[in-house]
Amino acid sequence: MRTLRYYSKSPEVKILCEMLYKLGYNVKISDSFSLEVDAAVKQFQGHHSLVVDGIAGPKTWQKLYELSPEIISQNDKLLSESDLVDFARNFGLELTVVKAVNEVESGGKGFLMNGKPIILFEGHIFFRELEKRGINPQQFMNADNQDVLYERWTKNYYLGGVREYDRLQKAIQISGSDIFREAAFSAASWGSFQIMGYHAVSLGYNDVYDFVDRMHLHEREHLDAFGRFLRVNGLIPLLASKQWAGFAERYNGSGYRQNRYDTKLEKAYQKYEGLAY
Repeated sequence: MRTLRYYSKSPEVKILCEMLYKLGYNVKISDSFSLEVDAAVKQFQGHHSLVVDGIAGPKTWQKLYELSPEIISQNDKLLSESDLVDFARNFGLELTVVKAVNEVESGGKGFLMNGKPIILFEGHIFFRELEKRGINPQQFMNADNQDVLYERWTKNYYLGGVREYDRLQKAIQISGSDIFREAAFSAASWGSFQIMGYHAVSLGYNDVYDFVDRMHLHEREHLDAFGRFLRVNGLIPLLASKQWAGFAERYNGSGYRQNRYDTKLEKAYQKYEGLAY
């Protein structure tokens, strides 16, 4: 791991936050080295007789790994070049298109350091999923669970990383019933391509539990779910003809312009087009 300090912004910061959180330090998990992270690093260094400078350098990383024996290697769960080649062939797409979409639409990795798939819990979707099952969510809304059950979308309660599993579990425990568990699983997005659980049956899975079980296996399963989503929603022709804006709008929603997903896709495609295979 590279040396990180206040103001650093990178995927490695998220890993640092995940490790600190698992060791009991109260940090929000993100890719930004905030003052909160700086304070946690200094506390960790002080607790383990390291130089207290807030810099996550070699000695701090070494101690973090020594204290985190449960962290497993994810190398056997990662996508390979052949996975993308097979996907391109199966869907009749250029490999460069598939690589561009994988770069832009994938979160960069599909698993957390504890071996679980990356998730993002959506409290407003949980609200709707309970309604679908004949439950009035209003009767369960209170100050204690306002971060996992709400009527309108907000990102104010996102915690990121392993802490999203805390939110998922908190939602389930509002009732503890099978209905709440199913609704909560359906209200989270799963894996590299962040496919929502409520899509499970329409994508050909037996139920949301079947979908979630698959998401725990390999990034190849995440790619398969993404392919199912593309096919079911008629997005393959847009990719085949490289209609980046049309694809981005259908996949990312109307906010794609603000996030420039179409531009990012086109630039990624041009980059891979310029490489020799």
